[in-house]
Amino acid sequence: MAVSRVSMSKEGPLVSRLAQGWASAVRRGLTVAEATRHVHACLEVGITTMDNAAIYGGGQGETLLGEALAAEPGLRDRVEIVTKCSVGSWGTSLYHYDTSREHILSSVEHSLQELRTERIDLLLIHRPDPLMDADEVAEAFDRLYAAGKVLHFGVSNFTPWQFTLLASRMPRPLVTNEVQISVLDNHTMLDGTLDQCQQLRIRPMAWSPLGGGRLFTGDTPQAERLRTELGAIGEALGGYSVDQVALAWLLQHPAGILPILGTFNAQRLAAAAVAEGLALTREQWFRIWVAGTGERLP
Repeated sequence: MAVSRVSMSKEGPLVSRLAQGWASAVRRGLTVAEATRHVHACLEVGITTMDNAAIYGGGQGETLLGEALAAEPGLRDRVEIVTKCSVGSWGTSLYHYDTSREHILSSVEHSLQELRTERIDLLLIHRPDPLMDADEVAEAFDRLYAAGKVLHFGVSNFTPWQFTLLASRMPRPLVTNEVQISVLDNHTMLDGTLDQCQQLRIRPMAWSPLGGGRLFTGDTPQAERLRTELGAIGEALGGYSVDQVALAWLLQHPAGILPILGTFNAQRLAAAAVAEGLALTREQWFRIWVAGTGERLP
């Protein structure tokens, strides 16, 4: 089953309903050849959106993806590149945030070089910065758009009010908010983040949609409850796995969540693609909610 393509917002971009994350690619020790093969494995199941960041792998995540795409002519044009700026140390001893105009512009130039591309499809501010000047960020974004270096803009891990502040200064709309969402971490379903996405008709991206592996290996009561419930529902639906049901739970949310997968296993990619076709009943969806919170609904 091929993953569908959807528009992230009214202004675009067109993306795949599931994305591939590159946060752990360097840690896993992928070679360029292995990374290129994995891009093909993604494309075979319809996953075209590649999520990266300037900080991933100490800066090597972008390098690896860029080399993997450059290994074959035309491969870059078959994917959408999402990357992020504003988090790092930049030669100092202190890990910090920087959303200044100068840093955003220089970070994008570095990302373009490492990704071996002339354009970034979607650029995100990686983390909320207490010193963020929304006018400066908007000016930097406008320069990058005018130069054709970035086609769309968004944020990551922003609260609704932080999103609203930056959006109020932007000459064009922000198209997403990439946040942590999973059956283990559902706080963004309650704090207004996903409500705002619905209101603005933009699709949120979900990092760590399987809890960074905690769903499979966690020994907490929450993880154990969820494995039991997800497994039972998977069996009732016809023999689907815990991770397939957990992804289906996210995909069923009306905000149109776009989960970012962390796997570099082609078989697990193919299995994840099946999740888009699973339909949970409302009772099943709330059984998973209750297993995640450990509490009955009020």
